[in-house]
Amino acid sequence: MAEDFTHFNEQGRAKMVDVGEKPETVRTAVAAGRVLVSRKTFDLIRSGGMKKGDVLTVAQVAGVMGAKRTPDLIPMCHPILIQGIDLELSLCEERLSVEIRAEVRCDGRTGVEMEALTAVSTAALTVYDMCKAVQKDMVISDIRLLSKSGGVHGDFQRGEET
Repeated sequence: MAEDFTHFNEQGRAKMVDVGEKPETVRTAVAAGRVLVSRKTFDLIRSGGMKKGDVLTVAQVAGVMGAKRTPDLIPMCHPILIQGIDLELSLCEERLSVEIRAEVRCDGRTGVEMEALTAVSTAALTVYDMCKAVQKDMVISDIRLLSKSGGVHGDFQRGEET
């Protein structure tokens, strides 16, 4: 099983994978997650009534910043030239949640899955930070990769839409 993991050397120690010989390809990744909130918190987010400001806008900007800083946070991630980050935050009345979706694109030798997941995670943490004065028991959940394309490992599509 250890041979399946590429981030270990012969001694079993962590290493950054050498991607120098890999061809550059168009890479995309889509990730999603949610923050479950109370009715009061949901209504305050929707009305713009949080004291710290516009929760969805601030979280969107934070998610973009998080994607750009992924190699600073995740030790074995390569710095890459991200070409685009599309981050969407929406309110789901049925779940009483903030739904987060991030799509990241680049031309490169390594994928952007971690950047998409970091964008979602950072946005979710920012929602929590913006709302914690009103509610402490929010739940950040279901952070997952929805799809990826490009690279030698091929495409991946999770069997769900949302």
